[in-house]
Amino acid sequence: PPQLEGRDIFGIAQTGSGKTAAFALPILSKIIGLGTKRRPKTARALILAPTRELAVQIEDTIKLLAKGAHVSKKIAPGVDILIATPGRLTDLVREGDLILSDTKWLVLDEGDRMLDMGFINDVKRIAKATAPDRQTALFSATMPDEIAELAKGLLKNPVRVEVSPQSTTAAEIVQSVVLARTRQKRQVLSKMLADEAMRTVIVFSRTKHGADRVTKDLVRDGFEAAVIHGNKSQNARQKALNDFRDGSVRILVATDIAARGIDVPGISHVVNFDLPDEAESYVHRIGRTGRNGRDGIAITLCDPSENAKLRQVERIIRMKLPVVADHLGSPDPQRDPREKTERHFEPANDREHHGGRRDGRRPGNG
Repeated sequence: PPQLEGRDIFGIAQTGSGKTAAFALPILSKIIGLGTKRRPKTARALILAPTRELAVQIEDTIKLLAKGAHVSKKIAPGVDILIATPGRLTDLVREGDLILSDTKWLVLDEGDRMLDMGFINDVKRIAKATAPDRQTALFSATMPDEIAELAKGLLKNPVRVEVSPQSTTAAEIVQSVVLARTRQKRQVLSKMLADEAMRTVIVFSRTKHGADRVTKDLVRDGFEAAVIHGNKSQNARQKALNDFRDGSVRILVATDIAARGIDVPGISHVVNFDLPDEAESYVHRIGRTGRNGRDGIAITLCDPSENAKLRQVERIIRMKLPVVADHLGSPDPQRDPREKTERHFEPANDREHHGGRRDGRRPGNG
């Protein structure tokens, strides 16, 4: 592997792609040969994660890989591998509890999520404080311009590794489209959520501001809803997730990046309030439902201006999504021609009302 050869890595990989083992095993194999003598307050390897939850997941994986190696919560005597969020690590350095000059391995996990949460400047400062001859690995599920620039600044002649994104959806998920103009979506969403069959629902919004607005509107309409996105504090995100898990709220509004790693069993519905910028994100969104062999329902609200994004989604999942309701009122010249339906969305328990044919093909397609 390139890491064992000392090469820097730029990895494009989704959550759950096995990347933790991929970056941890080479580090562990190198550290084993260094012995146990460390300078106080130092870390041989540093792994940065955007959230405490992800840091804990990484720690658990490394414990398994290290097969019972000693894990210390104290930095004072020095540690082999330190896993932290950028904010907490910055505090440790500022307070004099951690020295980074001996850090020879730096891993940045979910770089785009750290960008989304405003940690990039912290990351740059942390990297600058590590050993000049360090080996660096940067992983990101997406590659916005800011991440590409970060990679240029931190990585030396990196090997680029890309894990192909998942492009299929589970057969258990019934998918459908509801045509509605952006100004109509709030009312349409509230009408849908009034159905008791929508027991546990994640509503996806493309932006943080949009997620806040959707949540505010839902609460105003009398629904119990919580929101998570990158601008929310760790405590606020954790409370929202806990409330969603224990049923205190049945609706969780989330952005794509903030929703990574959510593992809540029994989610009955996913609603795309708007379509994501990247078609692959649609697959990850709706994958929150229909898990472990259970049925799931995914409904996408689509404004005519989003038709190009909808076509991209249909190309990547290799199916035409059925339209189960049309709230546009009259033919729109921007709209991608679709078979008209007189049925209006009235949520029900049966599959027919939640997406028609499982294969997504319209009547008459053969």
